[in-house]
Amino acid sequence: MEKFIRIFYSDNNANKPFYVKVINSIIVIIIFILILSLSYMYTVTPNLVEGETVIGKLSENMYKIYEYKNTIIAGFILTICISLASLFGSVLLGFLGALSQLSKIQIFHYIGKFYVEIIRGTPLLVQIITIYYFIGVLFQLNNKFIAGVLILSIFEGAYISEIIRAGIQSISKTQIETARSLSFTTRQTYFYIIFPQVIRRTLPPLAGQFVSLIKDSSLLSIIALSEFTLSVQNTTAINFNFTEGYIVLGIGYLILTFFISLLSKYLEARFLYET
Repeated sequence: MEKFIRIFYSDNNANKPFYVKVINSIIVIIIFILILSLSYMYTVTPNLVEGETVIGKLSENMYKIYEYKNTIIAGFILTICISLASLFGSVLLGFLGALSQLSKIQIFHYIGKFYVEIIRGTPLLVQIITIYYFIGVLFQLNNKFIAGVLILSIFEGAYISEIIRAGIQSISKTQIETARSLSFTTRQTYFYIIFPQVIRRTLPPLAGQFVSLIKDSSLLSIIALSEFTLSVQNTTAINFNFTEGYIVLGIGYLILTFFISLLSKYLEARFLYET
């Protein structure tokens, strides 16, 4: 009986047996699938004609979506490319934004501050329209892929900038003074003292921001960039299978974000050390 109770209750989450994790994960997945299944049945059942079943209707509608698999896969791949390019761009802008806010040169300091406040204070939808249809026209930015990457990089870079800045400022000044007393140069202090600790402390929020970046890419559909969301929307507009289309859309984004979560957990374990 005690062993059975330990499956569902544990004081030490770090040292749980593997079978406990598997059992609880399976139970959560089953509950999630049941909720989705009941919701789908409640939505579809009133529209069934005589002789039709929910499973049959689902299979038929999924097959109609499957007929446009090439379009959907192309959009899915484009979303991956946009997300990866934006990830590097946002990290670069975030790093530069953090350094500019910490800079003793006042003009750089206020540029970083204004950048963060403006981007964080306005919706992404407004930024997409402003950058693509106004600023983009001024600079003749006609390539939608480059525009999408630039928009996401600017948006996510502001949040990453604050994460990195907070990580750097969380390092005790005593450690920096100790490094100076040991004749460390500024470069050595950052590379061997500050950055390793900043990476460890900022990995969880950075992983969350990268997940947000992937989901935010769906808003690029408003500039007619044929990424994953727009490709599914175009498909459902043809066959009117909106429910099944958005199920496919949700599963696709879940796959992308799940791998980001796994990678972040691996990196957290990789940079784990005693303090």
